[in-house]
Amino acid sequence: MKKYVIIAFVTVSGLFSVNAMAQSKVGHINAQALIEAMPEAQTAQKSLQQYAEELDKDGKGLIDEYQKKLKEFDEKAATMTDNLKEIKGKEIQTAQKNIQDYQESAQQKIEAKRQEILKPIYDKARKAIEDVAKEKGYAYVIDSSVGVLLVSPASDDLAPAVKTKLGIK
Repeated sequence: MKKYVIIAFVTVSGLFSVNAMAQSKVGHINAQALIEAMPEAQTAQKSLQQYAEELDKDGKGLIDEYQKKLKEFDEKAATMTDNLKEIKGKEIQTAQKNIQDYQESAQQKIEAKRQEILKPIYDKARKAIEDVAKEKGYAYVIDSSVGVLLVSPASDDLAPAVKTKLGIK
């Protein structure tokens, strides 16, 4: 008898939770488009572009050095001893490695800078989305920019309300 009471309780509890989930409002927003529309994001993108260009200028110095060594080697290779060719060849290889190391380092620095600059913007957008969802009673908000959902229930687009909250036209 006790077993039947427990089963009945679990079944009734399950029905209430399914009913509660069925009544939850679902909304969607293209978070990427929202962030791109934010003026802060456009400013951050320009700043990131300038930073990448500065790093690129520094890298060009290494490339110029490499090309100079390679040209010198090509011009004088016929008159060099085998020992000197080996030394110059190693210098060229070192210059190549320096270029590769610099490029990897520059990519890491750009990515770190991107994270640093964009984090406050992402946080601001997320807060606005959460606020609008709370104000309008949405239990779930799906990011439609990811494009992973193949089938989803009908939902409301929160982008206009969030843009209004952020002051974006």
